[in-house]
Amino acid sequence: MESLMIDSVNVVRRRLLTTATAGAAGVGFAFAAGPFLASWRPSARAKALGDPVEVDMGKLEAGQMLKVIWRGQAVYVVRRTAAIIDQLANHDELLLDPQSNDSRQPDYIKSQGAARARNPEYWIGSAICTHAGCSPLGAPRANNAYQLAGVDLGGKWPGGFYCACHGSRYDLSGRVFKNMPAPRNLPIPDYAFINPTRVLIGAATV
Repeated sequence: MESLMIDSVNVVRRRLLTTATAGAAGVGFAFAAGPFLASWRPSARAKALGDPVEVDMGKLEAGQMLKVIWRGQAVYVVRRTAAIIDQLANHDELLLDPQSNDSRQPDYIKSQGAARARNPEYWIGSAICTHAGCSPLGAPRANNAYQLAGVDLGGKWPGGFYCACHGSRYDLSGRVFKNMPAPRNLPIPDYAFINPTRVLIGAATV
């Protein structure tokens, strides 16, 4: 009788140990698999280094702009007015490189001429001055007496960007004016339209 009781206790103990061991193994697998599975997903750093950024431009009114971050750098998205678009080719004499021959931009942008955009209504380009890396201020409307940061932008100001660090000026296609510290036009990244008001910055196609 005593032997039977001891055998029963041993059987129960073995079952408990087997269950506990299996449970521990399951927990161990979960903890081990967690980092492994997580490694399949792109990290925040990987996204910052190159993943495209989707931007909703639907709430932008004509004459407004917004700044987004892609690859850790600022990019401007500007909705240009019809008047601005119409006069983009009318101030070449003010610009250092009106044809953007010495600019960083995709070939499909260069083929768009003065607009430098896949859709002339929206200009998308770097918000980093090509002189010393400051971020130019937006002065997106043409005005014969435009004042920005206490500076008179001149009687022929066609609308654009002004870098308050060293005075460089760009038009609303990101083309730098003559006799400025900035040596070239603002770069334009790859981008593609998902629909008329949503754009993917960092990808040439969707």
